Amino acid sequence: MRVLLVDDEKELVSTLAERLALRGVEADWVVTADEALRVVESEPYDVAVVDVKIPGISGIELKRRLQKKRPNMKFIFMTGHGSEADYKAGSAEAGADYYLAKPVSIRVLIERMNEALKK
Repeated sequence: MRVLLVDDEKELVSTLAERLALRGVEADWVVTADEALRVVESEPYDVAVVDVKIPGISGIELKRRLQKKRPNMKFIFMTGHGSEADYKAGSAEAGADYYLAKPVSIRVLIERMNEALKK
């Protein structure tokens, strides 16, 4: 499984990538929407884990743009702002496969990624 992690919190995404690698998951990370859009041009990912609130562009808009480039990629949103409005925007309205609140449990994240790939 190849995963792209997108969050402006560098420590968070780099740590998540390391923890996923220790569990056999190949994960790349970026801290901006522009980097995410650039990297998917040349790298195939199975799942993108995207922060809902990214500076300059919403995670929801980023998901739409990434999906145009990689229609089969699955999406999981994560946020530190676990409001009901964010949940509705991230899951139902934007079509994410899952929506997780930070701090994200690595075990739960891997479970959700595996479940998303089965859909």
